[in-house]
Amino acid sequence: MPEFGPLVLLVVEIVVFWGFNSDFLSPLNISNTLAFTVELGLIALAMTLLMTSGEFDLSVGSLFGFSPVLMWTLDNSGALSLGAAFVVALATAALIGLVNGWFVTKLKIPSFLVTLGMLLVVRGTALFVTNGFPQRTWSAGHDWLAQVLAGEFFIGTFRIYMSLFWFVGAALLLGYVLTQTKVGNWIQAAGGNASAARARGVNVDRTRIGLFVLSAVMAAFAGIISSIRTSAANPNSGTGYELEVIAMVVIGGTALTGGRGTIIGTVIGVLILRVMRNGIVLVGVPGLAYNIFIGAIILGMMALHSWLERRHNAGT
Repeated sequence: MPEFGPLVLLVVEIVVFWGFNSDFLSPLNISNTLAFTVELGLIALAMTLLMTSGEFDLSVGSLFGFSPVLMWTLDNSGALSLGAAFVVALATAALIGLVNGWFVTKLKIPSFLVTLGMLLVVRGTALFVTNGFPQRTWSAGHDWLAQVLAGEFFIGTFRIYMSLFWFVGAALLLGYVLTQTKVGNWIQAAGGNASAARARGVNVDRTRIGLFVLSAVMAAFAGIISSIRTSAANPNSGTGYELEVIAMVVIGGTALTGGRGTIIGTVIGVLILRVMRNGIVLVGVPGLAYNIFIGAIILGMMALHSWLERRHNAGT
């Protein structure tokens, strides 16, 4: 069970931070932590499937910033209604994912280089279109689409955003796809041994292209939700998210080389890093030290996964 180690770490984190500061498990702190957790989590879920197939996407952070900029630019200019602009933003993201997949599968260029180039193109476009300034979003607070995507309600003092339901729904759906469907078998086969998968009739290229599209759309969707919640569509939003998302997926137990993935593990990995970021601030550790903890967790979890895999292969 690759999820066992991350689960233990998550429980230890919660107990330690709660011991240092009793406000850590307060309704206000939990709701604030979950609000941002699910936005990165949506990207991580799609990245899990893509990495299981043997590829990864470095352009998700730039799409997180670009897609809301595109949507709000179209809406604020009066060119389209908010709903239509939302569809155009997601369709544009899907096209970008399609281009990524085509370059990787048809031109045989490593996904690292393709998506790194796309990261620069997309980020540069967002900055050029906006001259580096955030787009106005606050006028849409009561729009039905904004309420559906990122509305909030209270259960007592506990605030819940609608994005939490989108995250849970996506996790259940993608978890089912990966473990219980033929498509999930294709994804794991493509990452485990692409040549053998092709010999058995799996369309590896089509599978990977579809996953690049999914990754791009989920990044766009998460960025749009974030822009509604924060009332800001900043072209610089999402900077560095690509590496943090990959770290979440790897910490959760998905193999960086492909062939093995776990949605449950990714959910735990997302919580580990977001709880860590929130907890170190509450206990008074400077936020700039966050990357030190991330690096230590990645190294520790990789060592644990390697040890567990060796034991499994040895039959002990």
